[in-house]
Amino acid sequence: MEKDDVIEKVMEELKKIKGVKDTYVLAEKDKDRIEELEKQASEMTLMGLGYGDNQGVKEVIKSDIVIAFTTTMEYEWPEGPNVILKHYDEIIGEEVNDPEELKRWECEENTLVIGNLVIYGKNTLSSAMKDPEKIAVVMPPKDCPEVSRITEVTDVKLGSPSPPSDDFIKDKMEVTKEQGLGTFMLGFNFDD
Repeated sequence: MEKDDVIEKVMEELKKIKGVKDTYVLAEKDKDRIEELEKQASEMTLMGLGYGDNQGVKEVIKSDIVIAFTTTMEYEWPEGPNVILKHYDEIIGEEVNDPEELKRWECEENTLVIGNLVIYGKNTLSSAMKDPEKIAVVMPPKDCPEVSRITEVTDVKLGSPSPPSDDFIKDKMEVTKEQGLGTFMLGFNFDD
């Protein structure tokens, strides 16, 4: 199968996912610009906690092909935490989206729950905030099983772009910026 046909097949699979609206193949210069925007975003404080480390986008950008896509409120984010809090190499908290699991964490005596963010140890956050290195707000790469099933592709990863990259992608795609419209990036390599 020709590479253009594989890309088309991937975009067709993406569009079958509930909540995926439009797709767009990023050019190398687009990937370079997003890499710059993500570097700038990493230097800002995120969630009032620490610096951003968008590992998902960093991984996706390294791929042979990167497809940006818009999502509606119907899109279901891939499983697993979308945000992980780290102090140096220690995981000190993470996002939990399961309401039952959140309730369980709220009952734990030494756990702090802020919205859907669980901090492991009430004193952990305050002591980590005193550290000059602060906390890394990590956005990990995510899986996309719908595309991973395509035999002509490997190393399939999803990344959630920072707000500046999200705006850049929406501009490139020429979509109207509307409430509830988000973006994701999918990266993959060809299985040669």
